[in-house]
Amino acid sequence: MDITPEALAEEFSLPTAATRLDFLSRRDGGGTALNTVTEVDEDDWRAIANGGTSLDVHESLELLALGEVVSRKAHGSRLTGMRAALRGGAGWEEIGAALGVSPAQAWDTFQELLAGEDADTVTSARALAGSRPA
Repeated sequence: MDITPEALAEEFSLPTAATRLDFLSRRDGGGTALNTVTEVDEDDWRAIANGGTSLDVHESLELLALGEVVSRKAHGSRLTGMRAALRGGAGWEEIGAALGVSPAQAWDTFQELLAGEDADTVTSARALAGSRPA
């Protein structure tokens, strides 16, 4: 199996990728020393609880690729979330707060995300968005 975001994106849904990412992140002790071979009883879960584990190369690469998968899939849901918020009556002040940006930046992001959509979607979404907040 290739360990690339593209390969893993086909294999994992967003919730599954996030769960696996969280699992691998928690398993790694976070140390900076080079990995060393140690005898570990595979049935002894205390090693994981004590932070005494480190990921092997395959798992480390999977962790990196899954981070990218989660990032891409979450980023891809931004337009859907913004349209849903607008349809629900949220204003740009609220949407900007949810994104951690100013209302004007949120509106600009919405316009940028529309660039990849078909003409009918763009027209209706722009009407929903209204004018750019000051």
